[in-house]
Amino acid sequence: MTEDNKTQHSLEDLVAIMARLRGDDGCPWDREQTLSSLQPYLLEEAHEVLQAMDSGDSTAHREELGDLLLQILFQSQIAEEEGSFDMAGVVDGLAKKLIRRHPHVFADAKAETAEDVIETWERIKKEEKPADKRSVLDGLPKSLPALLMAHKLGQRASRVGFDWPDLAGVEAKVREEWTELEEARALPEGKKRKEELAWELGDLIFSLANLARHLDFDAENLLRKANERFEARFRKVEIFAQSKGLDMKKADIDSLEALWQQAKQELSKP
Repeated sequence: MTEDNKTQHSLEDLVAIMARLRGDDGCPWDREQTLSSLQPYLLEEAHEVLQAMDSGDSTAHREELGDLLLQILFQSQIAEEEGSFDMAGVVDGLAKKLIRRHPHVFADAKAETAEDVIETWERIKKEEKPADKRSVLDGLPKSLPALLMAHKLGQRASRVGFDWPDLAGVEAKVREEWTELEEARALPEGKKRKEELAWELGDLIFSLANLARHLDFDAENLLRKANERFEARFRKVEIFAQSKGLDMKKADIDSLEALWQQAKQELSKP
């Protein structure tokens, strides 16, 4: 059994542990990992942090943040072995960025509101890049979930005034996109209709993400919550159907809808 006599470990301890795991006498699994093989784990751990946050369980939240930190340590160790950077460089780079982009805290600049802070952050971020390669959309990773990306794109564009001034404009855009989707549905069956439907449905979803943003919601989180509600309700429907001896595959839609409404009532809004 492994003995651990320390009562409190530090970040330096974690770096040393990771190096040992990757060493010649370390763990066979850890040693064979690459930056590419670790990519799925990074996404998985990020989603598990979100789940722990939603649960309100602080112990689970702490543990999942530790698992996410492991991925940063792991990648930094591999990068150090390849001679590109190390964990100390990651920490140093982050510290310098935070100081540089918060002149209202670490220098003499002024920022009275959160909006002032965002404006300063974006201005400094743009100044860090060559003038001919600057865009307010820079830095958004292509791997972001699509709804989250839609939110971020709208948010970034809004910072330079490319946005509706009020909710009415967004609502009108949603209605416009719905009309265009209906027009696509009216086309004759075929490849062109399919392509038009995909195009217009995508535009509608994007406009709904912007509507969520204007209502101070994140469409990604809204859909995630809706997914959770559907799952909980559908599991109830399965239980109700089984208790009634009902074969869901053979049941008519009205019977299934009645079970769905029963599930919704039982799992009512908070």
